[in-house]
Amino acid sequence: MPESDETQGIPLIGDQFPDLEVETTEGTVSLPGDYEGEWFVLFSHPGDFTPVCTTEFTAFSQRSDEFADRNANLIGLSVDRVHSHLKWIDWIEAELDETIEFPIIADESGRVGERLGMIQSGSTSTVRAVFIVDPEGTVRQVLYYPEEIGRNIDEILRSLDALQHSDSEGVATPADWPENARFGDRVLLPPPGTSEEIEARKAEAEGDDYEMYDWWFTLKSE
Repeated sequence: MPESDETQGIPLIGDQFPDLEVETTEGTVSLPGDYEGEWFVLFSHPGDFTPVCTTEFTAFSQRSDEFADRNANLIGLSVDRVHSHLKWIDWIEAELDETIEFPIIADESGRVGERLGMIQSGSTSTVRAVFIVDPEGTVRQVLYYPEEIGRNIDEILRSLDALQHSDSEGVATPADWPENARFGDRVLLPPPGTSEEIEARKAEAEGDDYEMYDWWFTLKSE
């Protein structure tokens, strides 16, 4: 018998994002169904009207076009009511001249935060969690930040780029890609799994676009 929503574990990388119906500042949303065929980035914050969270929402909003260019939707969440979210959005627009146009999930009961592992032991507020979910509804990346550290929007965008590039080209990306200090924007080919594949890799890597340090460590120029 399948597990109920309440007894399933926290979704991890490679898991299907759980089916959830949530109330947001833009009405009821079904996750992941309403975003079928698109990526979404769901990020939680400890609370409205808090300083670090305010800088994060402003930063996400300022970069929203870059997320849209990657076919990725932004969704916020905290254990606050809808009217608190709406008042906070008004404050950000009035005081910081930034309009928040993505939905924010109201999770006053903590049901969604608990289901997604966003509420840590001994706390009643959501941590700074990030779920990157692909167009098939699969969790592709999970990030957690402590309350005192704001998130790096560049890294979230870089992660989207790397995931999408890996999916389309069947490659892996080095540390700090596409600006690796040694390898630049080159990518890594997946290691061969058989003797035949090793020999094929050696032949393939004779081209000018490849640099093979060993059969398991081969770089390719894009």
